[in-house]
Amino acid sequence: MIRVSNLYYSYSNDENYAVKDISFEIKRGEIFGFLGPSGAGKSTTQNILIGLLPLQKGSVLVDGRDIRTSSRHLFNSIGVSFEIPNVYKKLSGVENLKFHSEMYSVPTLEPVKLLKMVGLEQAARKRAGGYSKGMLQRLVFVRSMINNPKIWFLDEPTAGLDPGTTGVIKDIIKEKQQQGTTVFLTTHNMHIAEELCDTVAFISNGEISAIDSPKSLKLKYGERLVEIEYKEGGKLKKELLSLADKNHKQRINKLVSDAKIETMHTREATLEQVFIKVTGRGLK
Repeated sequence: MIRVSNLYYSYSNDENYAVKDISFEIKRGEIFGFLGPSGAGKSTTQNILIGLLPLQKGSVLVDGRDIRTSSRHLFNSIGVSFEIPNVYKKLSGVENLKFHSEMYSVPTLEPVKLLKMVGLEQAARKRAGGYSKGMLQRLVFVRSMINNPKIWFLDEPTAGLDPGTTGVIKDIIKEKQQQGTTVFLTTHNMHIAEELCDTVAFISNGEISAIDSPKSLKLKYGERLVEIEYKEGGKLKKELLSLADKNHKQRINKLVSDAKIETMHTREATLEQVFIKVTGRGLK
């Protein structure tokens, strides 16, 4: 569905690259997470894929077509939810969606039904200038669905939303995937990525460090741990031990044999911990 090969981009048209020699492929119906901190190259890559930035070096195929020669087809087949809401503040929520729908030459979805999906039906006739930040975020999210896109670009779709609304957004994304939509998700929220994504790519300083499923990355780079709580001398003690360390394994066996165990839990590395290990930097 999307194939990127040896992509470079420089804002200064020199060798100071914002993205450098990145390659990846996204299958039809896959949720692909593009993960990294601010300034890593996520938005630059997305903006090239959706045609907002020109292709300087490398090749990009979206829906089987070269992005340099498929502008109208590309526009009709993709949806984009931007991190920073860009709506017409003097228009109501439903007017924003109706205006946007007129830009497409493909069938579009019913604006009121879309607004209802994210709890904005009561504000449908209200000017967007009076919306809260979270309401604007939801409006931009459903606007990206108006043309029922085959390929859906989501840039931090749950940023600033409360847990309940975040759950609704995640459910919609999962439902669209089940309908065959391909999703390109850019985020630094590893919890969202771990829950939703089939494949993730770690990007840092404009370069991809690893690509695989979240589970495979955790198995490859993460450390499996066991947390044991036990009573000793009337006091509750806790130890965190690694299953990959021979001495720790012996300690686990000894505690199981000799100590009064209160609780024992296995813990796997989080995707964020794996990202830090692979890239050498955090997500802020």
